[in-house]
Amino acid sequence: MIDLKRCTKTVCQIARRAGAYIREERGKFSVERVERKHAHDYVSYVDKGSERLIVSALRELLPEAGFVTEEGTAGLSDSSELCWVVDPLDGTTNFIHRYAPYAVSIALLQGKTVLVGVVYEICADECYFAWKGGGAYLELRDKSYELRLEPIHVGTSGIEDALLCLQLPYNSDAYKPTAKHFIDTFYGRAASIRMIGSAAMALCYVAAGRLDGYAEQYIGRWDYMAGSLIVMEAGGRVTDYSGSSDYTQGNSIVATNGRVHHDLLEAIAGA
Repeated sequence: MIDLKRCTKTVCQIARRAGAYIREERGKFSVERVERKHAHDYVSYVDKGSERLIVSALRELLPEAGFVTEEGTAGLSDSSELCWVVDPLDGTTNFIHRYAPYAVSIALLQGKTVLVGVVYEICADECYFAWKGGGAYLELRDKSYELRLEPIHVGTSGIEDALLCLQLPYNSDAYKPTAKHFIDTFYGRAASIRMIGSAAMALCYVAAGRLDGYAEQYIGRWDYMAGSLIVMEAGGRVTDYSGSSDYTQGNSIVATNGRVHHDLLEAIAGA
């Protein structure tokens, strides 16, 4: 039996160590060392170095668990009962351009159930975390730079007052009609629309009530897995684009405060 609270605390420490490595490398980073995975989809030695650090530490924590990682340094081994899902640097394009936010995202799954979710936002030094049944939390520094822990909860706005995040995935040709429909539907109807460049952080901002809704398609499991649990433990709702709560094997996510969920799903259906 895993002590989920204790496990989550350890994963927070691991995410912070990876974040410290990324922060240090950002100070001496050169764009000449960026590789292109696909059109407008980038990876750097920093992503890979962060992933190796995280995988090594997680193997010590739970040797029996498998891995799904964005950069594949651990190999694909998601057939285990327990499986880590890792994004070592979510928001690589932001990172390359020195544009916040970017984050480390780590989740632990048992089958299709997310047990642990940790997202560490490097620029603001904010660690969001949750474990199943334990609530959602944010660890941040106060004015005296001491770490402070506070529970987080989704907001309560309806669509007219909602701040929405509608991301633009790399699969532009396939997603462009949906993106245009979203803008047509919500621009002038909702309070405003943002695009922030990090799926993990969009989810955490929904959990903390900074955003009221977020939707994105054509993304990997490592992008959304940790954040999805944080949203649900913060009182929000998470589904795929069809409205199914069985989203852990797919490539789409809708996360909201609950009040605006139908509005986003209705827009998706009409795209």
